[in-house]
Amino acid sequence: MRCMTGTRCKQHHPWCVRCASSVVCNVGDGVVNKIFGEVIPASNDHLVYTLREPYGVCARIVAYNHPIMFTAAKMAPPLIAGNAVIMKPPYQAPLSSYRMMELLDGILPPGVLNILSGGIECGQALVNHPDVPRLALIGSVPTGRAIARAGAERLKHVTLELGGKNACIIYPDADMDKAIPAAVNGMNFTWCGQSCGSTSRLFVHESIHDKVVEGMLKAIRHYQPGIPTDMATTMGCIVSQQQHEKIMAYIALGQAEGATLAYGGQRPSDPALAKGWFVQPTVFTNVTQNMRLANEEIFGPVLSVIKWRDEAQMIEQVNAVEYGLTASIWTQNLATAHRTAAQVQAGFVWVNHVGSHFIGASFGGYKQSGIGREEGFDELLTYTQHKNVHVVL
Repeated sequence: MRCMTGTRCKQHHPWCVRCASSVVCNVGDGVVNKIFGEVIPASNDHLVYTLREPYGVCARIVAYNHPIMFTAAKMAPPLIAGNAVIMKPPYQAPLSSYRMMELLDGILPPGVLNILSGGIECGQALVNHPDVPRLALIGSVPTGRAIARAGAERLKHVTLELGGKNACIIYPDADMDKAIPAAVNGMNFTWCGQSCGSTSRLFVHESIHDKVVEGMLKAIRHYQPGIPTDMATTMGCIVSQQQHEKIMAYIALGQAEGATLAYGGQRPSDPALAKGWFVQPTVFTNVTQNMRLANEEIFGPVLSVIKWRDEAQMIEQVNAVEYGLTASIWTQNLATAHRTAAQVQAGFVWVNHVGSHFIGASFGGYKQSGIGREEGFDELLTYTQHKNVHVVL
């Protein structure tokens, strides 16, 4: 089995079907018997205990950037907790989810695992249905707000994993041989930056700024947009015309705001790609915090480089956006690493690393990046209801 990059999988990548399958198997195999209640000390003639019971029917609405992985991995927690599940794949990219459901057909009893496809009206039906008490979304902030409002009308339990405008911070003492490739890899250019966890803001100390940018512009040349079946392709296309137009508008806006277009920013020159929604990997330098480029989620292959001098001011800028999903910190000083990790407003922080998720480590964000956590044992328990039983002996 190979990842979408064409390389054999050696760690848990969020885009790899093999990884997604192993996550489902490992989680299911290890935690089913860990869902239990507890006995609470009361008195000699009173017994108080708790139970964890499934909600019944849970709906999971997933995003278009990792459709088959999301379908594979996100069905597992509610199923393990004893619920029936309705998966709603993204209307922009539903086919891989359909195929997965075909392969799974007949394994579970009828009605336990279901797929329901459609646009906004489909999601609204799930949110509004009285027999679907538990909802989870992976998507944009506007969609999350709409689901939260609709769910509030029926007091549904809602989990939201939303967008990000994530920071990669490079200190002067960082290992440049590792930090520079990570600054590029953290942007997830392989799938065109279409990932909520992409570190699309690169904060580089002024003393190493030029060296980092020079190295990064060399490394970024590895990413060449192309047709997925071509083994030379290292970067895919944008999901839709609408998203492509949005990305190109942000690139034009960045130039209008005064940022320097250091790399990319155009459609590929290959005539074979002229009819597709392709865009080159794009890097802006001389970006300042007051620019929209530095504050708004683009969800495309656009990296903004921000130079910093004072640590306190840098942290303030890192936290100035409405999002708080991930952050990556690069330093060889452990005190600096812990200090910075404690100050950044993000739910998932890497130190001298970027990108990987790990089994058992919960994933989720601060602020507008979402409500709740996924991928860990905490998520599993959210698909159960907590019942207290008081018995008089």
